[in-house]
Amino acid sequence: MDSMNKPAALTQDPHALREPKENNLEIAIGHEVRALRKKLGITIADLASATGISMGMLSKIENGVTSPSLTSLQALASALGVPLTDFFRRYEEPRNAVFVKSGEGIAIERRGTRAGHEYNLLGHIDNNTSGVVVEPYLLTLTEESSSFPAFQHEGMEFIYMLEGEVRYRHGDQLYYMQAGDSLFFDADARHGPEELLSFPIRYLSIICYPARA
Repeated sequence: MDSMNKPAALTQDPHALREPKENNLEIAIGHEVRALRKKLGITIADLASATGISMGMLSKIENGVTSPSLTSLQALASALGVPLTDFFRRYEEPRNAVFVKSGEGIAIERRGTRAGHEYNLLGHIDNNTSGVVVEPYLLTLTEESSSFPAFQHEGMEFIYMLEGEVRYRHGDQLYYMQAGDSLFFDADARHGPEELLSFPIRYLSIICYPARA
């Protein structure tokens, strides 16, 4: 992996404001209608025929640009074979946050534990709405730790050095890393600290992968 080049235009604006809450409800209903329709493998034309709602109106509902009447929602629920309340599920889902005080991460065991790598999990949210699992760890390596450049798992990983010096392997590349350096990579390649150069070594490791159904 070479030094970072300027990325292509990113599609998400991290500072964007969400639509007003009432429009969020329309979008949530639309997402559910589309997801349920696709799950059944039927077209908008099929759903229009089953509900008596025009294709144009169904398209507007699925895109969240109109507020469907209760009569329309009842017809959709009947045609899709779900309770009426299912359409509001996405809107009512809680949006969670996890706060961890300094030094209070949860010590857990992973493959590197046997090499003397100390893992502290800094947060975890089950069943989030993004479809992505994120595992943030604080790793600490000491003089008793051993190198372990043989990690390999699905997803992407980001590491950020906080303290110490290490030579970190990713695939056939080695990266000398010290405090302030970062590395972002495809975790399906073999990776891990190959040379432990200056102790103590502390770095953040953030692993992301698709949530399993």
